[in-house]
Amino acid sequence: MNAPGELSSELSPEMLAQRQREVVQALMAVLPTHCLLYREEDTVAYECDGLAAYRRLPLAVALPETESQVQRIAQICHRLNVPIVPRGAGTSLSGGAMPIRNGVVVSLARFRKIIEVDPYARTATVQPGVRNLSISEAAAPYGLYYAPDPSSQIACTIGGNVAENSGGVHCLKYGLTVHNVMRVRAVTMDGEIVEFGSLSPDAPGLDLLAVMIGSEGMFAIVTEVTVKLIPKPQAAQVIMASFDDVVKGGDAVASIIAAGIIPAGLEMMDKPATRAVEEFVNAGYDLDAAAILLCESDGTPEEVSEEIVRMTAVLREHGATRIQISRTEAERLRFWSGRKNAFPAAGRISPDYYCMDGTVPRRSIGPLLARIEEMEKKYNLRCINVFHAGDGNMHPLILFNGNDLDEWHRAEAFGCDILETCVELGGTVTGEHGVGIEKINSMCVQFSPEEHDAFHAVKRAFDPAALLNPDKGIPTRARCAEYGKLHVRGGLLPHPELPRF
Repeated sequence: MNAPGELSSELSPEMLAQRQREVVQALMAVLPTHCLLYREEDTVAYECDGLAAYRRLPLAVALPETESQVQRIAQICHRLNVPIVPRGAGTSLSGGAMPIRNGVVVSLARFRKIIEVDPYARTATVQPGVRNLSISEAAAPYGLYYAPDPSSQIACTIGGNVAENSGGVHCLKYGLTVHNVMRVRAVTMDGEIVEFGSLSPDAPGLDLLAVMIGSEGMFAIVTEVTVKLIPKPQAAQVIMASFDDVVKGGDAVASIIAAGIIPAGLEMMDKPATRAVEEFVNAGYDLDAAAILLCESDGTPEEVSEEIVRMTAVLREHGATRIQISRTEAERLRFWSGRKNAFPAAGRISPDYYCMDGTVPRRSIGPLLARIEEMEKKYNLRCINVFHAGDGNMHPLILFNGNDLDEWHRAEAFGCDILETCVELGGTVTGEHGVGIEKINSMCVQFSPEEHDAFHAVKRAFDPAALLNPDKGIPTRARCAEYGKLHVRGGLLPHPELPRF
């Protein structure tokens, strides 16, 4: 069997067919007919996640409806030495839910029950297939909501949020998934039911909850999650600030935080991004600005009023050429609609786009954007930039045509260059999208062989057989050694599959 992080060995077509028959027959014994897909026309819908450049067909797709079914699936696959890839809504942008060719996809899409909303404890217990936004909708009658709000919140599920440690535009003040989850119930690869965290403020023993969140489906299969709920703010306003230079905008972000202000949201978009979204949603953006900042304050009316004044002063001090403050809730939502729709807006102006996820210190936002501008010339591709400026989480969107293989390879090299520049500037290769298969080469640049060994040791503690979402997240020493030999900035080591758009 392959070591974790190595590409899975390929089986011959005859061996693969025999393997499929064996696995399907075993799963049929524990799953109703409507809970198992194995014909190509049925499984093709699961061949990739939001990173559609990499695709593979699984042996089968299991759609369990109960935790006991998840247990039986895990036990069967463990006995047959068959890899499992857990899957949520498939909105992942790093290839984390891409199937293993000789493995089974376990979709939690039918775990859609909101088990309990407790307005007194301010918690919600839900199954992993519940959409992110549905939690806030269920809590709304109690004046509560769930804070993490990734742009895909209308579609992404809480199980996937746990796997990727998702954030959103309000993560600066309210934190990522890891800061808003109290308890996770899950099934290990050998079928054991385990719980991480607790309903109390603290749990006995090691804090394994924080290890589980962001583990990208490599440790256990999530079956239940308890999240924190917080009261809806009494008031909220957002400032839209224009800058004639992206570096000035980046400096303003750092200065807002340095002034002791923690906005509810602090987002930045460059001129190509604002133009793309304005044509899509008519958010009212300043199309003459080199960059705009969206700075939101929430709380009591008095707190909001004071914070808006303080933020406005900092923005003006750092060269804001235009300041516009939302006057109504409808206008506030309109300002945010542009940022929330940046990805679909990119899809309107380009056949394909490649979304990156590097993170840099706030002081390095301006320098990184300047480097990206140089890379556009180097790779002869356009890039529009949107990002969670408050925590330095960059989401450059590289525009390309997937029907042109050369353009795709240049886009992939462009993305690799961005991530490695993030590391060079003191940042990291991922902020919230995860590593998956997309960033596995870049992990070789950020971490030493000894650090990778430590990561593999944690993986083995949860999954000794290396059957849960293998070949993702953590590269092997052999892979990194090969990458090091081939690597020149922007150089590439082939991923598991050629693109097929």
